[in-house]
Amino acid sequence: MNHSFQRRDMLRLAAAAAAVLGGGAQAQSGWPSKPVTLVVPFPAGGGTDAFARPLSAQFSKSTGQTLVIDNRGGAGGTLGASVAAKLPPDGYGLFMGAVHHAIAPSIYPKLDYDIEKDFMPLMLLANAPQVVVVNPKRVAQTTIQEFIAYAKRNPAKMNYGSAGAGTSHHLAGELFKQQTGTFITHIPYRGAGPMLQDLIAGNVDVCFDGLGSSSQHIKGGRIKALMMAGAKRNPAFPDVPCAAEVGLPDYTVTTWYGLWAPKGTPAEVQSRIIEDMKKALATDELKTIWAANGSEIPNLTNAAYGGFVNAEIRRWAAVVKASGAKLE
Repeated sequence: MNHSFQRRDMLRLAAAAAAVLGGGAQAQSGWPSKPVTLVVPFPAGGGTDAFARPLSAQFSKSTGQTLVIDNRGGAGGTLGASVAAKLPPDGYGLFMGAVHHAIAPSIYPKLDYDIEKDFMPLMLLANAPQVVVVNPKRVAQTTIQEFIAYAKRNPAKMNYGSAGAGTSHHLAGELFKQQTGTFITHIPYRGAGPMLQDLIAGNVDVCFDGLGSSSQHIKGGRIKALMMAGAKRNPAFPDVPCAAEVGLPDYTVTTWYGLWAPKGTPAEVQSRIIEDMKKALATDELKTIWAANGSEIPNLTNAAYGGFVNAEIRRWAAVVKASGAKLE
């Protein structure tokens, strides 16, 4: 009897030990085994949020773990990037940056991070065209041609808002001024959310915004779209002319959003992150949201995505130099 009891006891202990060891191995290799933080370097309500929050919701559904959005706005997105660069490289702290982070190296003289050296490029998440939007109560012109003609006749009378100095909104505005021979005063904000709030409130005349953050306000009639950047109309807004149609063939600006992990994140964890994010992006829910925001779902990961970012850094450096844009 005693021998039988001891034998059963030993079997239970052996089974428990195997479960613990198996669970430990699974916890080490099975990302995510706890909530993941996604640093978004702009205040809530901007273009980054328009993609980050639906992605967070879908990620939680598909993995059973929460993707916590940590909005860290300020300094044209560079403050949040600085925070994210110092996160532990374990896959539980990620960074959702944007085109702004390809512009920052050319316009911010002293950054305490390097987007190419301090991060591991994971994947491009969204790529939406920029759109010229106005407050219809402040701006009487209803076409981009009328708007340009008025701006030429009235230099410095109108102003444009941006998500901050050195953001794509800022550079898109400077590029527009350069190519149209106009002068419109720049007013930087601490993100696209506050910028759009002031545009809707009538405190600024025009914004050069990513379609992701502007689309819902255009559809709601709070702001009016005059022109899409680029060579073709956007399917989400087929009635809005593109730049090439109105005599601005070189005015091509897109607002893209991408995912990075801190340098040193293990390769197997990077692969699992990409796999789970791709699953979320493949769902009908996110396909619908991305299309409504005027974005395709890109297929660019790891080294290919890193090469894309590097090319964008060089491209925007040339725009900064040609426009003379600087911090204000």
